[in-house]
Amino acid sequence: MTDGLHQMVTFDGGAGKVQAYLARPEEKGPHPAVIVIHEIFGLVDHTKDVANRFAAQGYVAFAPHLFSRPGLAELLTPANIEQAMYFQMGLPRERMADMAFIQEEMAKLPAEKRENLQKVFPVYSNLPREQMTQDLVKAVDFLNEQSFVQAGKIASVGFCFGGGMSINLACHARLAACVVYYGQNPEPIEMVKNISCPVLGCYGADDMRINQNLDKLVKAMVDYRKDFEMKIYTGAAHAFFNNTRKEVYREGPAKDSWERVLRFYKTCLSS
Repeated sequence: MTDGLHQMVTFDGGAGKVQAYLARPEEKGPHPAVIVIHEIFGLVDHTKDVANRFAAQGYVAFAPHLFSRPGLAELLTPANIEQAMYFQMGLPRERMADMAFIQEEMAKLPAEKRENLQKVFPVYSNLPREQMTQDLVKAVDFLNEQSFVQAGKIASVGFCFGGGMSINLACHARLAACVVYYGQNPEPIEMVKNISCPVLGCYGADDMRINQNLDKLVKAMVDYRKDFEMKIYTGAAHAFFNNTRKEVYREGPAKDSWERVLRFYKTCLSS
């Protein structure tokens, strides 16, 4: 969709140009802005749809394609990511860091799949999160410079991989609000002390991989006296907000969390 209000743009990241999807409200601005950070699959149509939903609510929505930074775009395509993800999911949890074992498992694959995975998996499993966080910091700078954005009224929201990146961004940039959907904690957790905005976390009760470390996040928020609220949804697993993935989508938690996020932003981003 390219109509002046919905379009692909580029901005200067930490190591070169980064692509992003920009969705703007129809009403004349300036407006508060929300940085929408994609799941591990990259900037797919679902992420753009979420950005459009925020634009319909009166926010400038900006969704950076973090895998478009130089050196990643060719490898981290949605198809390659899906192949790497399902390969990783088939590994025993206790062997996921055992590269010798991983190579043995790859050797069992057909040649075409094996050759592609040998190129993709090392990048997929060791994403340059620090560099991508700096790209997001640059995205905040970019938005603050736009005439259609209310400077200083910029929030973030992220899902899965993007949830972790959302709270990482809050540790490195001045935001007005931060939302985390089932994302990993900052590493090290002590980075929480740098957060200067309210944080809302939305989690599925059945998402044990993420939830096993939530106690550390809560403790850090308490220790550093941060503004933090959290909602855990019964009967929901990882990625429950993604309505394009019917196997994990849960309508009730998705709708409730969306309304919760809108209330949260209204409070944090009001003039």
